[in-house]
Amino acid sequence: MAMTDVLSAEDIKKAVGAFSAAESFNYKKFFEMVGLKKKSPEDVKKVFHILDKDRSGFIEEEELKFVLKGFTPDGRDLSDKETKALLAAGDKDGDGKIGADGMYLRS
Repeated sequence: MAMTDVLSAEDIKKAVGAFSAAESFNYKKFFEMVGLKKKSPEDVKKVFHILDKDRSGFIEEEELKFVLKGFTPDGRDLSDKETKALLAAGDKDGDGKIGADGMYLRS
């Protein structure tokens, strides 16, 4: 499954482009711009599984660094600071990873 099976290619392009500058990533604005806030919980889980590159059932810090590339190959890598902020927002139980049930994307 591709990200464009769930989200609009145009929305993805606009959202990734809006945060192309280093240290500009804001996950709440990004997920709103990409259209996730309007999606069903099932669609949000589909996006989660696309981002879970190692199929562990969790998105770990190393996968978060490349989250924008999960939406489009043109996306940049997140900085360590941006990655840690995203992890802190989504890691509800403090185990260092984000699970599908603790989906931060709906925030």
